[in-house]
Amino acid sequence: MNEHRARIPGQRLPSAPEARHGERPAPAPLFTRTDPALGEFALRPVDPAADAALLHGWVTHPKAVFWLMQDCDLAAVEKESARIAADPFHDAFLGLHNGTPAFLMERYDPAHRELVGIHTAEPGDVGMHFLTAPTTAPVHGFTRAVLTTVMEMLFADPATRRVVVEPDTRNTAVHALNEAVGFEVLRTVSLPAKDARLSTCTRDQFLATRGDHR
Repeated sequence: MNEHRARIPGQRLPSAPEARHGERPAPAPLFTRTDPALGEFALRPVDPAADAALLHGWVTHPKAVFWLMQDCDLAAVEKESARIAADPFHDAFLGLHNGTPAFLMERYDPAHRELVGIHTAEPGDVGMHFLTAPTTAPVHGFTRAVLTTVMEMLFADPATRRVVVEPDTRNTAVHALNEAVGFEVLRTVSLPAKDARLSTCTRDQFLATRGDHR
């Protein structure tokens, strides 16, 4: 991603769900993927005001400790979402599973955000964070399906050549998931709020884990 938000070309945009009287309709999905085992996954832009309460419950849950928003109140979550929505180098998307909100994804330009001065961004580099919603009934393979959906959305833009992530060194679960979809650890880096494993995944590395080589 260079000076502008990454494009998602070739996607048919379904109509937004019909809103109740007096409510603003939710943004339409920008990307959809059908998982053969788990059904439909989709991503739409976050609506900072309408999604604030939902996201507040997710990011302050103990499971989301690595999201670094544990102590945020509702207003702070809405403010952060609004800040991202106004940033030309950062985007946030709400992920849906069979139509129900189930995960959050952020996309950023590492030449301008998060990794400035730490990672030398190359043309086509796109930074990414993702978070699954807390649940009392985990489904086997769900988080990997979410990450696969996220990666497919990012690589749907032909300008995206490599995805860059910087998970906390203590987040062993996400390290295993990243490896499973093709990420390669470059090195450990010190960021303001954490020590992180700087990792990258090229299009070919991702496709190799899908059994597809182009």
